[in-house]
Order: sequence, then structure tokens, then C-alpha cells
Amino acid sequence: MANSKASVPKGTRDFSPAEMVKRNYIFDTIKSVFRKYGYLEIQTPSMENLSTLTGKYGDEGDKLIFKILNSGDFWGEAENKKQKAESFEFNSKGLLPMLSEKALRYDLTVPFARYVVMHQNEITFPFKRFQVQPVWRADRPQKGRYREFYQCDADMVGSESLLNEAEFVMIYQEALGMLGLKDFTIKINNRKILSGIAEIIGKPELIVDMTVAIDKLDKIGLDGVVKELLERGFTSRDIEKLKPVILSEGSNEEKLASLKSVLTTSDTGLKGIEEIETILGYLESFSVYSPQSLSSDSLSAGIQQPATQNPSAAPGSQSATLNLQLDITLARGLNYYTGAIFEVKTNEVAMGSIGGGGRYDDLTGMFGLKGLTGAGISFGADRIYDVMEELQLFPESTSETTKVLITNFDAQAERYALPVLQELRNKGISAELYPTSAKMKKQLSYADNKKIPYVILIGSEEIQSGRLTLKDMKSGVQEQLTREELTGKIK
Repeated sequence: MANSKASVPKGTRDFSPAEMVKRNYIFDTIKSVFRKYGYLEIQTPSMENLSTLTGKYGDEGDKLIFKILNSGDFWGEAENKKQKAESFEFNSKGLLPMLSEKALRYDLTVPFARYVVMHQNEITFPFKRFQVQPVWRADRPQKGRYREFYQCDADMVGSESLLNEAEFVMIYQEALGMLGLKDFTIKINNRKILSGIAEIIGKPELIVDMTVAIDKLDKIGLDGVVKELLERGFTSRDIEKLKPVILSEGSNEEKLASLKSVLTTSDTGLKGIEEIETILGYLESFSVYSPQSLSSDSLSAGIQQPATQNPSAAPGSQSATLNLQLDITLARGLNYYTGAIFEVKTNEVAMGSIGGGGRYDDLTGMFGLKGLTGAGISFGADRIYDVMEELQLFPESTSETTKVLITNFDAQAERYALPVLQELRNKGISAELYPTSAKMKKQLSYADNKKIPYVILIGSEEIQSGRLTLKDMKSGVQEQLTREELTGKIK
């Protein structure tokens, strides 16, 4: 057998033990906030039927779905079908059902909608679930963009109340604040407002083309958006009507007032404005939003959220000030959004969005369950990890894999150490015994490399006296303690 080069596919990564501790710190923090707001955890398979996923993300999204090749002689099957059926198209579209019937999930929202339809008689509505699992996209790998990455989703179905959307803002604010981020913007818009804009310029049938184009404003600039709109069927006159809207500035309230004057003839657009105002009203009632605190481009509430104590949070971490911005160019290029939409960006590091979501009134209808509205948000855990690493926000405790190491110098010391080891573990202290007898230097190097904060030294003197030597690896201080004193000191 020929040797192959050890490698992983582009856009995927291995995670070391130290990295996993940090990743789990992010996951556990976000999960704790989800649970606080009444969300329950589920999991779905890594693969879905291809038909479940296609048509839910728009043409551009469908191209990024990782398809799984069918087993068997699919080429022979295609040749046979070509001979028997004259109508069979021997091209990529015709071959696809024979080549692939399953795919890796693109996100967690569509699988969740499928889950709700399949388990509708087992769950209680409104149903609030969260999910932390990997997803896959055949995208071009770059900084902050991977082909395999984790999403942390919270979704609710079965309630039309916009209180859910207001709580999504609060979930973002609280979770990111607990992780130590202090300067980030939560952007909000409404697809009904975008539909209203398409109506007033006389192109309601091109709503998807318009949203896909203006959603790229940050990436390709106004000239790039104009070029793309012209290519998608809009005229120069249409674009002149569109420019003042997508380039509007001022506070959230000023933008809403401007939109009201522009969308007076669009009931759909006015409904979207009303929904945004309702969400802001809920946030004002929660005392996390204040219309009186205005800035030129965004609204900074100037009010700290009530401090949420997290025992594992970074020392000195505080809740960030709410920075909620109405962004008319925010489109979230997924076809299934129908109401409020969200996107979160950090202002401390050059990075894409670290979260996003919105309301989707007809998603479960695609699977046969009509009239069930839903809304959800997602945290981009991998990007959040990169941001926290760059800003050095991980607490020191996340680098610890073991709390204490017991040395092993000979067979007698090993036997003496075993009940000590078990006693530490019984009291919830992560501990390990060096597996073989070795020199002191080697064992201390092992503890140092693993960032183990304490080492228990057991030699003939300790065995005779019953007082064990505890070494603090950071300060180098050593002290002799009884087993009872030892566990209390380490804890």
C-alpha cells in the first residue's frame, strides 16, 4: 500500500485539547444563556436528504451544498435510463438524482423545520429549541470562513409574538458580553421593508435579486451593487429611487421616519416598519434600549444590562453596552426570511458577521405543515473563537486540562499514590498520576507543558510522615500538607 500524505481537506481543521477547552467554553456559555431564556437542546443527523435542503437558500446557497455521492454503479444506471427513456436529459440536472440523494446539512434551521414537521405530535408549541452542531458549505476558505464550522442556533416556532425577536437581541447581548466582547453591533432590518422598497420602484418580482445585491454593499461598495442591480434587471431610474433609501443615515428613529415617508403607498413596507417599532418598544420596556440616546449611525443605549454573573466568565468581564442599528441594506440573502432579520458584527477585530437570523413564516410549509410561524438566530462559534483569541479574552482557567499531577518515582510511591488519586477525583478534582516512574525533571516538564497548576510530590519522606508536598507550578512555592489539607488547598 502506497503511503499518502497526512492532510485534512481545505476549510477543515483538527482541534487540540487546549483548543477544545476554549471551544467548549464558548459553547457552554452560549448554551447557558439559551437555557436561561427557555430553550431546550436537540440534535439532528449530519446528513439530510438533498431534497430537504435544495430550494431553501436561494440559487447561490444551493451551489454551496456539499452533496454525498450515491453508492453503486450510478453511471451504468444513467446509461441504461438514457437508452430506455427518450425524455431523459443526459446532463448535470438529469444525472443529479442518480449521483446524489443526500447532502451534508448547510445550516441548522432547515433541519429544525424538518424535525418540527416530523415530530409535531410529540412537541409542545410554542417550541423553543437550541442546537450546537457542525454544518458544511462548499465555500472558498479564507480567514473566518471555513467549509466545516459549528453553529449555535436558537429557534422558536408556533408564536407570532415579536417578543421573541426582542429576546433574540437580548440573548446576543448577554452571551457576547459574558464572553468578554465589549464593542459589537447588532444590526436589524425587516424583509417586509425590503419588499416594500421593491414595490415602490415597480419591481416586486425582483425582490430576491434586489436583496442579494444590496446585501453585498459592505463587500463590493455602492458601485458594485449598482452594477449587479443593472445586471439583474433594474434600470438606472430604479437605482436612483433606491440609492437614498439604502444610503440613509441617522438614528434608528430618524431612519424609520424617513422610511415611513418613502413607503406610504406600500402596506407591506409599513407593516415591516411597525414590526421594527414593536421590537424596539419591547427592548425599551426591558430597560436595555433608550430612544433618547442617539448617535449619527447607530443607537447606543447608554444603559448597561443587569450584570449576569457567570462563574466561568473571564475575570472582570462586563456586559457590553447595547449597540442596536437599523440597517436598511441588511438582507440576509436566504430566501426563507419573511420578517425581522438580524446580523451581529464585532467592531474590535476585522471579521465578518459573528451571528445572524430572523423570522420565517412559511419554512415548515415547505414540508407540509402550513401556518406555523418561526424565528431564530445563530452564533458563528468559529468566528467568535478567532475574535476571542485575537483579543486574548479566554480566561486563564481554560488552559488547564488537569488540576493536579501526582509524581511517580517507584513502585512503592505509585501504590501509595493510588488512593490519594482516587480521593481527589471523588471530590471533583481533575487529577492524574504520572504513568511510569521517571526523573523529577521529566515529570515537572510534563506538568508544565500541560499547564497543570499543581504537582503532588510523593517520596519516601512523604510516605513515612503522611504529609504530602504540594508544589505550586506558577509560583514555585512548596508546602507539606495532610491529605485533608491538600484537597482543600487545591479546590
